[in-house]
Amino acid sequence: MKKLVFLLALTFSTAAVFTSCRDDRSGVEKAADDIEDAADDVGDAIDDATDDI
Repeated sequence: MKKLVFLLALTFSTAAVFTSCRDDRSGVEKAADDIEDAADDVGDAIDDATDDI
């Protein structure tokens, strides 16, 4: 029983350490990432369309 409690505490503390970090990107960086993702999506859609032909 003690091992189970210890394991749960260790798991919780590990999860808390890795999820407590914030993503401090600026608005410009976020917008650039969104544009890049949209361009990738368009490129994938074009590839899929050309594969069907």
